[in-house]
This record gives sequence, C-alpha cells and structure tokens, in this order.
Amino acid sequence: MPVHTPTSESSLEEQSAQDNTPIFQRIKDYLLGEIASGRWKEGDMVPSEQALVRQFGVSRMTVNRAVRELTAEQVLTRRQGAGTFVAPRKFEATLLEIRNIADEIRSRGRSHRSSPQLLEQARPGDALAAQFELAPGTPLFHSVIVHFEDEVPLQVEDRWVNPASAPAYLQQDFSTITPNEHLMKAAPLDRATYSIEALPATRDVAAMLGIEAQACCLVLRRKTWSGGRVASVATMWHPGQLSQYTGDVA
Repeated sequence: MPVHTPTSESSLEEQSAQDNTPIFQRIKDYLLGEIASGRWKEGDMVPSEQALVRQFGVSRMTVNRAVRELTAEQVLTRRQGAGTFVAPRKFEATLLEIRNIADEIRSRGRSHRSSPQLLEQARPGDALAAQFELAPGTPLFHSVIVHFEDEVPLQVEDRWVNPASAPAYLQQDFSTITPNEHLMKAAPLDRATYSIEALPATRDVAAMLGIEAQACCLVLRRKTWSGGRVASVATMWHPGQLSQYTGDVA
C-alpha cells in the first residue's frame, strides 16, 4: 500500500480533488502504510492526534476521524491516559477467515448450489453510501444469492459491491461461482471488519430460507477493503437452528 506524507492541507486538498479521495482517507492510508511496511508493529505507539495535526497541517477534526475509524476497524487501539497503539492482529486470521461458502460446504463432504435472486446496479440509501465513503446516490452493484447445502437453504447473501473494485461483477454467472470467488480475484482483500448478531428473519429472507417469518437467524455483517477503498458490504442470513460459528484462538 503506498505511503502518503503530504506536508500541507492545501496539498492534501489538491490531491483529493484530483482523485476524489477525502483528506481523512489519505491520513488513514498513511497510517495503514506505516503498519503495512513494518515500521509500526503490533503494540507500537502511533503519533498523537496533535502530532498528526502538525505533520499534515489539517484540522484536529480531520485527524480524529481517521484515527477514530481505524480504531473502530480494530487496526488501532486506544488506552486511556496512555495513547493510541497498533492493535494486536493475532485474532484476525482465526476469527475472521474469509472463506468461500462453497468450499466450506464441500469440505464437509456435502454438495453446494447457489441460486441468484437479484443482480442489479442500484442507488443505495445514504447510510449504505456512507459505509462505502461515497457520495449519496452513487450507483453500486447489488446481488442477493441463496446458498444451499445438499439442497437445504443455508445462507441468504445480500451483498453490495463498489464498481470501482469489481467492474465486471454484474457479468458473472453466480450460479456457477460465488461472489467470494470473483471478488478474491478482482479485489484482493486488504482487511475486513465484521459483526454477528441474532435477528428475526424478515418476510423475504424467511421465504428464501424456507423458515417461518420472525424465526431466529444468525446474521453476519462483513465489510471488506481492497486497494485502499471499501470494496464490499455484505449481510449474510443463516437459519439459527442450522448455524454455528467456530474458531481457534492461539
């Protein structure tokens, strides 16, 4: 990942205007670059917000947003009264292993089938556009796919994709490959964040999973980055009685 070390707010604004990259994102890219290069290692203290303000010649608010988002993404961690540090990475490979659902099913000796329900270009709501750090109304690619294990519906995958990351997404036959397979080639993973919660199935999700409306589902929400931009935001619904998440922590 390239490391950016702009010296003034005006130069940052000029570069941002040229490629539509927000100033706070350039600061995030700089911080990520220092970590990716190995100059900052796990547990190392990163420069204070005040130091970054002086280095980049931008407002405290701009720097705070960059640091706050990297903290939320578990790249950085804040310790009260001590400072901000590079977060431990050891849980990421075990608890957040991005696996192809088709491979997971086949590894259990079962058969996988996928059934695309929707494949379109659409304008997301403002909240979703904000997750992609794009202007409201910016078109995104949208797919809804049901994955089956031995002909039993196992997952409804509702995915939004940045066209800049995977321009050929809508041309794929997702009855023969999965979005994961295509995105791993078109937009190799930089990092990801995720959350898991129990939610009642919506009417549409219940119909696709063959369960009662309001039945409990395990819902995995995952956001991935590639090439320094948000590439994909996915919500994956699983019937509660058929699902569990496991992992090893060393």
